[in-house]
Amino acid sequence: MTISLALLDSMPAWAWFAFFAFIVAMLALDLGVLQRKPHVVSLKEALVWCGVWFALAMGFNGLLFHWRGSEAAQEFLAAYLIELCLSVDNVFVFILVFAFFRVPASLQHRVLFWGIIGAVVMRAVFILVGVGVIERFHWVLYIFGVFLVYTGVRMALPKKDDEIHPDQNIAVRLFRRFFPVSTQRDAGTFFVVEDGRRLATPLFIVLLVIETTDLVFALDSIPAVLAITKDGFIALTSNIFAILGLRSLYFALSGVMQVFRFLKLGLAVILVFIGIKMLISHWIDLTTTLSLGVIGGVLAMSVVASLVIREPRPAKK
Repeated sequence: MTISLALLDSMPAWAWFAFFAFIVAMLALDLGVLQRKPHVVSLKEALVWCGVWFALAMGFNGLLFHWRGSEAAQEFLAAYLIELCLSVDNVFVFILVFAFFRVPASLQHRVLFWGIIGAVVMRAVFILVGVGVIERFHWVLYIFGVFLVYTGVRMALPKKDDEIHPDQNIAVRLFRRFFPVSTQRDAGTFFVVEDGRRLATPLFIVLLVIETTDLVFALDSIPAVLAITKDGFIALTSNIFAILGLRSLYFALSGVMQVFRFLKLGLAVILVFIGIKMLISHWIDLTTTLSLGVIGGVLAMSVVASLVIREPRPAKK
């Protein structure tokens, strides 16, 4: 297929094989050795793994710099930062979903592990299709641009109701209609056998909500990444590195999410900037260096503002 070749032709086959072999090895090490027994992930452990995944991403970026030059390395870093910023919204949703279903802290890592694997597969398919479509129909960039500007503006506007309703998830309702669900809330597995019948557990319902939620987030992140780079290898690897660090990011930020209250506003500004970059790309070519500077600068300012400007206390009645 032309779409598949658009992605695969950007790098030799052995580079793709080596990257995915490395990712599979890291996931096997994580699940089979380090996380064999379910346990509550401490802040220290989460921060260590955040550092590990960030170091691996920057190490890979260094390889890109020596192999393909500074432009490729800057594209990877910009795409990685965008996906990392968008992952913060995922973290907030994960907190609400786990609280809604009362998932024990010791089982949250298991759900996120398989949820991240599903997210990696979905992102790979979306990027594969997206790169091919853009190569054949360049005007799609303008649709992506308008969508990103709209998403950024919508994200910046205050919402009256930030709650989510996992029980109203369409995928969950369809699944419950065709597949029986057990009431064993603390089974620790996704499926159990009761009276000779194979049943899904509430933990699997949580996984289903996580997967479908990520599908929605991918609609924002994939166009944003493709606005930075049309290179399939860079787009996919930067996205996967950011997604793989999402579990550790969740455990590191879950207790302090409210502190970074300006982060969502900063992300909205970044999405609008990337959308405008797409819309004017035919007339004005904004360099990757400039894009990286804007993304990094806005992200830094939103974090600093969150730490310096304290949220006003409600007035006493």
